[in-house]
Amino acid sequence: MGNAELLSIHVHPVKAFRGQSPREAVVEPWGLTGDRRWALIDDGGKVVTQRQQPRLARAAAELLPGGGVRLSAPGLEPLTVSVPQPIGTVSLEIFRDKVEGVLADDSAHAWCSAYLGTDVRLVHMDDPATRRPVDPEYALPGETVTFADGYPLLVTAVASLDALNSLIARGEHAAEGPMPMNRFRPNLVVAGTAPWAEDGWSRLTIGEVDFRVAKTCGRCVVTTTDQTTAERGREPLHTLGRHRRLGGKLVFGQNLVPLSRGTVRVGDQVRIVG
Repeated sequence: MGNAELLSIHVHPVKAFRGQSPREAVVEPWGLTGDRRWALIDDGGKVVTQRQQPRLARAAAELLPGGGVRLSAPGLEPLTVSVPQPIGTVSLEIFRDKVEGVLADDSAHAWCSAYLGTDVRLVHMDDPATRRPVDPEYALPGETVTFADGYPLLVTAVASLDALNSLIARGEHAAEGPMPMNRFRPNLVVAGTAPWAEDGWSRLTIGEVDFRVAKTCGRCVVTTTDQTTAERGREPLHTLGRHRRLGGKLVFGQNLVPLSRGTVRVGDQVRIVG
């Protein structure tokens, strides 16, 4: 386990959009800098993800200096969106959490609505230190999160994906495999572990940053969405359902909460401390 290292880093500036893979990233208490600070909401104020709109897999968001984003998608001219002034907020709902956000410029709403063919609005989380607490069942006091599904970071392991792909290859939907790691939309990907070693982690250090494991990550239909074509299949949920069922959830990866600030870099040593 001493040779485990950080293989890749992934930041998704707009929830559900394709993200970026920088060589290094700053870790803040609520996640990687710029990760999922933006999200789409429907006309009822509910956050829109690839669960409802798999086409979002083909839209991309590039983080700009200062926190703005450059949006691109098939058939549309790219659009640069600046961080809105927090002069007022709107209420929105993300997985039963009621959260406040700041609406982007009208041009962003028009661009996103044109791409999806339905009315949506783009919102920005202005203050991740206060807007949304982590699920209190798995949180320490004061821990917060952005528009991520529930926790500041998600870590996955290459060896576990290899093991999962071996199972898929022997199953009835083998033609869908092998799965790429982007199906699971992690923030951090670790190499050099044993398969499923992350099941036993409770604390780890990556480079200069300490993390605690909050809980195993339950997976949803987004994992069946090809992140290049936006087409859906049966895998990996079919195989996870047979081999990786825990407490009624189909699990892959671990949700992390930072215990310190700092920078993580590709190639950093990963040390399991508990």
